[in-house]
Amino acid sequence: MRYPIGIAITVIAFALAARRAFWLLRLIMSGKPAPGRFRGIPAKVKAELTEVFGQRKLLKKPVAGIAHFFTFWGFMVLIPTIVEAYGGLFDRTFAIPGFGHSFLLGFLEDFFACAVLAGLVVFTFIRWKNSPAKKERGSRFFKSHTGAAWVTLVGIALVVITLLVYRSAQVNTGDFPYEGNRWAFASHALSHLWRGMSFQTNYDIESVFIVANIAVIMAFLVFVLNSKHLHIFVAPLNVIFSRRPKALGPLATTPDMDMENVDEDTVFGAGQIEHLSWKQLLDLATCTECGRCQEQCPAWATGKPLNPKLVIMNLRDNLMESAPRLLGAKVAANGSESDGTTGSNGASPLAAVPLLPNVIEPDVLWSCVTCGACVEACPVDIEHVDTIVDMRRYQVLMESEFPTEAGTMLRNVENQGDPWGLGSAQRLDWTKGLDFEIPVVDSTIPEGIEYLFWVGCAGALDERARKVTQTLAKLLHQAGVTFAILGPRETCTGDPARRIGNEYLFQTQAQQNIETFKEAGVTKIVASCPHCFNSIAREYPALGGNFEVLHHSQLLEKLIAEGRLSPTKPFEQKVTYHDPCYLGRHNSVYDEPRSVLDAVPGVTQVEMHKHRNKSFCCGAGGARMWMEETIGKRINIERSEHALATDAGVVGTACPYCMIMLDDAVKAKAAEEDPKAEGVRVMDIAQILDNAL
Repeated sequence: MRYPIGIAITVIAFALAARRAFWLLRLIMSGKPAPGRFRGIPAKVKAELTEVFGQRKLLKKPVAGIAHFFTFWGFMVLIPTIVEAYGGLFDRTFAIPGFGHSFLLGFLEDFFACAVLAGLVVFTFIRWKNSPAKKERGSRFFKSHTGAAWVTLVGIALVVITLLVYRSAQVNTGDFPYEGNRWAFASHALSHLWRGMSFQTNYDIESVFIVANIAVIMAFLVFVLNSKHLHIFVAPLNVIFSRRPKALGPLATTPDMDMENVDEDTVFGAGQIEHLSWKQLLDLATCTECGRCQEQCPAWATGKPLNPKLVIMNLRDNLMESAPRLLGAKVAANGSESDGTTGSNGASPLAAVPLLPNVIEPDVLWSCVTCGACVEACPVDIEHVDTIVDMRRYQVLMESEFPTEAGTMLRNVENQGDPWGLGSAQRLDWTKGLDFEIPVVDSTIPEGIEYLFWVGCAGALDERARKVTQTLAKLLHQAGVTFAILGPRETCTGDPARRIGNEYLFQTQAQQNIETFKEAGVTKIVASCPHCFNSIAREYPALGGNFEVLHHSQLLEKLIAEGRLSPTKPFEQKVTYHDPCYLGRHNSVYDEPRSVLDAVPGVTQVEMHKHRNKSFCCGAGGARMWMEETIGKRINIERSEHALATDAGVVGTACPYCMIMLDDAVKAKAAEEDPKAEGVRVMDIAQILDNAL
């Protein structure tokens, strides 16, 4: 009788699961197109192997990571047991043809069954330890800690327990299909519980628990498709469709930014859930609610309202509530007919709900520094920054709503070509006092010039950054590098405009610079600002600007390796290097700056507890450089405390924004009479190198 019951359960479960899966597929594919998601197949395959099968990001937290690793691989290895269970419905001694009688398979299945149970114990402890009642900041920030998570743990446990119970009974009945069944150690050990019972009792236990195993698996399948654990199925897809297997890189480019010929149906950015792309909707469905993004977010760590996890979760809730409108039918989030009641935001499920302020609060949106720590930490490759910037684009371009300070910055970029509004007349002031001439490109780059030195707005106009620019120019000159500058022809790359959401202004600035580069015959560029470096190297190609671009840390490392710069004078200092977000996480440039410091005699490098891909932002990214922090602790102060905790005498960096923000923070700590800040200097790696020449 066991096979009719097992088949009936399977048919019902597959019908429910298929209905839900088709509904989810339609919902996700209702999003806008996401160009470029099928490019770079080799890199995508590598990402799939390392992120999904290798569990690379999860293993960064060893305890939870190892538990998840064995749980994931436990499910992979235990897939044959599902085949065996169905075979057992019809044949008491069924084994998978070819290798089903292997003692090795029996051992592996029992080993991973036990490993999964051990992982569940770890997850139970972690969930109990991190329960909302133990969190001081209130359970609303931890709303993912719900009963559904416990159901998942119980469901996985029941899958394994029912498996081991029916296998143990099979040992006693002689139906166990493995040679040398003692290799299936867990099943053999458990069989002692029923060994004194009759053959019929053991057979009944076997029959009941085979059906129970199938029932639990089928129930779990339906449950997963209706819960956050949907990531079991969609995470591999989300990873394969991510365009960032190595580094965060460029934002998606909004096409056709012809603002003079915009019709009433044109939408820039995302103001409603239907404005997001299918990849962004897939991101929402993939979220595991693990909270790794919020742990790494500098805004959240300093008391800002931005929580990357809640941004995704709130958008996902809105996606589910908006399903009737998106699918063009009165279908509720659970797949049943809608009763017309309102959603959690108070609106009808058939009414379009503005994302701001109904789903995402304005302060949440504008707190983001676009550092990418959330994206880097996410084990399923959710691209939070793209979605946040898309919502900013809608607010700026469609609603004309953004922080006042950002408006001043945008006007300055548009009218004067730099965020400070100082104009092109001061672009050459940093060259005064140099004892050598730097060619200024008037029309075309002079013959024999290898690099165009892109100075950047901060490098040309900020007093502290100018000193770094002068030092770098001296180093290049000393190394015999031929370079020229654009001087007054140089204008903002558009990075701050793009990050705040003004895509039109970014593209205007980018196209102007690309045209200048092409007219001047520029092929190789060196930039000292990571934001400029990222824009020109990674974002301009989408607009037709393809150039070879180096950051100054990369060029300095090359010059040292070639012997063209030979630091010999000791610089006896303990140096802690701060990784700029747009150099590190956005472009994976971590080793070159450290190599430059390693080449300086006397330097002792010491790392902050958050460094390399876990580096903590200085607070200037996302155009926050030009917006005051009025909520929570200042991000640059928090980062300066990380640096001062190392007892280093010098905080090194390779970004003018970072240098300005950290210098301000260290001075503020010194003014507070913090003994750790006394005498501490903030220096660019170029300045440290120059001290050793």
